[in-house]
Amino acid sequence: MQIEGCSGRRALSFDEGTLRCSVRADSELWSWAEQYTPCVVIGGRQVAFASAGEIRHEMVRNGTGSGIRSSYRGFSVEGRPSTLAFETYVWIEECTGDVYFEWIPLAEDGTVERVLWPGPMEFAANRSDWYTLIPRGQGLLIPNDWPESFTPMHFNGMFLTADCYMSWFSQIREGAGYLAIALTPWNGCLQVEHPAGGPYTQAAVSWEPSLGRMEYRRMLRYSFREHCDYNEMCKLYRQYVFENGLAATLREKQVRLPSVEKLIGAQFVHLGIKTHVHPLSSFFDPQNPEKNDRLIPFAVRRQQMEQLHASGVKKVYLHLDGWAQPGYDNQHPDYLPACEEAGGWQGMRELADAMQALGFGFGIHDQYRDYYRNAPSFSEEYACRLADGTVPGHARWAGGPQTYLCGTQAPYYVKRNFRELQAQGISLDGAYLDVFTCNEGDECANPRHRMTRRACYEYRGKCFEFLTANGILPSSEEVSDWSMRSLVFCHYAPYLFQLMRPECPRPGIGVPLQNLVYHDCVIEPWMMERPSEGEDNMLYALLNGGAPYLVRDGAYPDTDGSFGGCEGVTPEENRARCRIVSELHERVALQEMKRHEFVGGDPTVQRTVFADGTTVTVWLAEGRYEIETV
Repeated sequence: MQIEGCSGRRALSFDEGTLRCSVRADSELWSWAEQYTPCVVIGGRQVAFASAGEIRHEMVRNGTGSGIRSSYRGFSVEGRPSTLAFETYVWIEECTGDVYFEWIPLAEDGTVERVLWPGPMEFAANRSDWYTLIPRGQGLLIPNDWPESFTPMHFNGMFLTADCYMSWFSQIREGAGYLAIALTPWNGCLQVEHPAGGPYTQAAVSWEPSLGRMEYRRMLRYSFREHCDYNEMCKLYRQYVFENGLAATLREKQVRLPSVEKLIGAQFVHLGIKTHVHPLSSFFDPQNPEKNDRLIPFAVRRQQMEQLHASGVKKVYLHLDGWAQPGYDNQHPDYLPACEEAGGWQGMRELADAMQALGFGFGIHDQYRDYYRNAPSFSEEYACRLADGTVPGHARWAGGPQTYLCGTQAPYYVKRNFRELQAQGISLDGAYLDVFTCNEGDECANPRHRMTRRACYEYRGKCFEFLTANGILPSSEEVSDWSMRSLVFCHYAPYLFQLMRPECPRPGIGVPLQNLVYHDCVIEPWMMERPSEGEDNMLYALLNGGAPYLVRDGAYPDTDGSFGGCEGVTPEENRARCRIVSELHERVALQEMKRHEFVGGDPTVQRTVFADGTTVTVWLAEGRYEIETV
């Protein structure tokens, strides 16, 4: 079967025998990989669409486009009949030429574990100008001939996590390419395969159930371009998010929160007060018990900030960990009062007041996902319950055994805790609600507070909105599509290799896909260490027009990129480096990143251009940079 659309510039072909599709886009033909078979996964086994007892196809034409609708029913799984029935609808939108792939559940029995559809495009050629774009961390470009294999993703490639800050992927071959956008990303995952040396890369999506059922339509939209590069694909995605009301610029956020100005050109300082590691925590060190407990008084942190100001640093944002009595990552969400041994409410208030007097910004770490079993108000009744009735948990972090707080409860705890901080006279510029923007949305099957993954993101957003309504700048660990309407800043948004040990092989080339879409929407602090010989994170901070970390005292050693690398750098040199980055940030923080390029095709020489004409060029191998302003 074949249909045409968009004045003949697009043609969709569907093979009724193999159930595979191909798209003619201008002069380019894009076809699903020959080895791909459309299927669902049931009981760990792939069940092919073609095994349905009843399959029907029909042409569909309406006022917006035309396509092919297929229905599948009458499946037999392990010799038993199944009630599973679904449709697929593949169609061309007439006005744009975009091609939509929709998987639509009609009847189900709760056995589907994953849907592997639509298929990956055939993308095999041993060439560097065939490349795949993945929004993993700040962004990753994988040439087809890249020597390293693609590493498995921590969250199984789930959109809206650290695996995929944004809900898209793209492939470009010799200047022609497509952008695939997951229009229903909440239970979608990006699946990527690239063997060492190539000569191919396959990229596709899979769809997971929601609370044990597929229950809603899953949609992937392809936009094709005959002449493009990764910059154009990022700008296409930027157009999509703004057309659909999914993002707001910092200028728009600044209307509600004038204190955004405190972060523009600021140098970030990340310090802690109290550390306590539970004996059952993965980080507990029985051989060196002194590492399990640490205390720095509020007064000491106040003196450090005063010394920074006296040294000439005029714009700082202090992010304070472990400020409450339980200690860092302990007993959340019951995290009050302020740590008594460190000075209590009075000591914390004096620190906050001193920050205001210095003109510095001040914010705190907090947590409303990890739900610790030794929290005074802990009740498994309010923990996330999976569809099978189990309550997941672990004991990795400092607080020991934990589950996950159902997101429906998080806004209540945020309101409770921050109202108490306000009552204690603690003046906050910002608050960091940990892991919300890097971990997947949770689901909860408890009928008293049932929650889908999509709803979880909405509840997390309510927490950010509460902060905004109370004049507090919302922050979280990384960045994610779902948060771009309200998130003002984050802990970081690094390239994947910056979170890996320097000796680890890289699965691709870092590119600022996130910033090409969202640079003027969120403030991203950048690591400033020199992690290895010939590597300087300062250059990436400049290239991305980000804010610098003047001090970054990571809570957990050898985790989240905390691998050292500042040895031999004097405080004066560190301040000078950070001043250069913060001065650039002052200039471009509110500007769109218009373009990125590898100068002369060399990945070690990179350039970014911002909307005001500022151009940054870095020579990574030589450790030098150039900033040109208009």
